[in-house]
Amino acid sequence: MTDVPPTTIPQLTPLVAHRPPRTRTEMDAAFADFLRVDVANGDASKDTLRNYRNEVALWAAWCDEQGLDPATATAKHIKQYRAALLEHNYAPISIRWKLSIIRRFYEAARNAGLRPDNPAAGVRSPRIRQAAEDFKYLSDEELARFFAVIPNPDETSGPEKVRRLRSLLIISMMALQGLRTIEVHRVNVDDLTERGEHLALLVRGKTRDRLAYLRPDTAKRLREYLSLRGGVPHDAAGTPLFTALDHTHRGERLSRRHIRKQTDKYLNLAGLKRPGISNHALRHTAATLGYLHTGDLRAVQEFLGHVDPRQTSRYAHVVDMAKKNPARFIQAKLGATA
Repeated sequence: MTDVPPTTIPQLTPLVAHRPPRTRTEMDAAFADFLRVDVANGDASKDTLRNYRNEVALWAAWCDEQGLDPATATAKHIKQYRAALLEHNYAPISIRWKLSIIRRFYEAARNAGLRPDNPAAGVRSPRIRQAAEDFKYLSDEELARFFAVIPNPDETSGPEKVRRLRSLLIISMMALQGLRTIEVHRVNVDDLTERGEHLALLVRGKTRDRLAYLRPDTAKRLREYLSLRGGVPHDAAGTPLFTALDHTHRGERLSRRHIRKQTDKYLNLAGLKRPGISNHALRHTAATLGYLHTGDLRAVQEFLGHVDPRQTSRYAHVVDMAKKNPARFIQAKLGATA
């Protein structure tokens, strides 16, 4: 089911109405300092910082609804919040994330001497029953069907050709090169570099940057797209690679929402749209098929930008489980043969 937040508020609300303003200011300042210094070692993206603030704001709003003071909350109150999230159909993995932010919020207050303890430290997340390998991806045949429904850029010209090239490249970046939606959104023209006969793309990932060597066919289409699209204005992050083409927003960086809509549009046209199959499933597809056809776990790890090889090993596990399934080697026949 879809997560439905108990309360939606745009920013962190004052924690306590009746406490001295200096205490409220200190608690907010302690958390702001944590965001500035500690998250991603001081190099967190704006999206990450916004998500942290929103989670604390939701917690503060829930406390306000219950007549509680977040500054003096106990483990019991946090467990009640956990129960409320479950009642609102949040997935266990989402609740784990939310509790981790609350835990870090109180740890910042404790480190600043504003609390003697961290009330969230001992509050455990709900069990995540889904197996680590239970993720969705497209098979080779399904991926071919997916690309087949994207209109051929060579069958048209002008702005429509640019539009088709953009769609083809966006899908390729995720399904063939393993980029996340946010990475496709962030990518700039300035991130492209020639490496001998190869075109490489600097991908600005969640924990570290990585260099992605583009497939020759992707590189050819990308050069064609840039040539036909022409120059676009810089924005605060650089010169966007993928931009809007309509008259109202022409030249503006393509939003993550638009990228998701493009993916869903073609998944539906190919008859492949189903629960779990969306943008991130394309990254899973690139990883799983990449390991299936190379058997090189280290290469797939670098390909995805994973720091911990255990993150990557689940793709190998899925492929190897199917190949080495013990049931296949048991000498038994099902049913009578003619």
